[in-house]
Amino acid sequence: MKSYPISIKPFGERAVLVEWPMEVSESILADILDFMDAFKELEIPGWEMSVAYNSLTMVYNQDHIDFEATKKMVLECHEKQAKSKTKRIQHLWTLPVCYDLEFGMDIEETAKTLGLSPKELIKQHTSHQYVVYGIGFLPGFMYLGGLPSTLEIPRRAEPRLKVQKGSVGLAGKQTGIYPQDSPGGWNIIGNCPVDLFDPNKKDPCFVRVGDKIRFESISMAEYKLHKIEGEVGIYEPEKVVLNA
Repeated sequence: MKSYPISIKPFGERAVLVEWPMEVSESILADILDFMDAFKELEIPGWEMSVAYNSLTMVYNQDHIDFEATKKMVLECHEKQAKSKTKRIQHLWTLPVCYDLEFGMDIEETAKTLGLSPKELIKQHTSHQYVVYGIGFLPGFMYLGGLPSTLEIPRRAEPRLKVQKGSVGLAGKQTGIYPQDSPGGWNIIGNCPVDLFDPNKKDPCFVRVGDKIRFESISMAEYKLHKIEGEVGIYEPEKVVLNA
């Protein structure tokens, strides 16, 4: 696995920002995740880490940090990690989406703007695998990279005050799912009946950064069935181990 140069900056009194080269890359993401695994093996209490594309925010929640000492520790850990081989499990999750006009209120306008038919838009959206580059903004909100250039579209000029839970949208070079009702400015093309975040579970978000997502088009009847299955706790999203 290729290792990349990193830079480390202060990020307040209790945090540092670790940055990799400024590009969206699965290889860079893998290097970040390898570093996180190596750092966790140090078993230093009080550290929390949050990854987003080409950066890692490291927060020490017990006291102020000594930046120079922290920088030295991070660099040494990254150098050591680069010399080791990490085996990390990566999953491909298949998530159902209903692209019916009842849910995809922007699908016709979005397709027209992109020079596609709604049918072709759906075909392209479900024909790709998307990498989970980060989880944030809302609990369980996945930042998915890998959107084909033919589906790239700016955010809506006027954000909505309420976007329905499960809404699947397009914005810029990304696609994503709103895990709960929220304001939002993405172009909504469908809805996913799967709960992406459940605070009552031991593992509230089943997807991990570094996993991949593919979407499967379903009918309204299938959507309602999966919704009921989710409510009674028997729905399990399809997953495949990619690197067993």
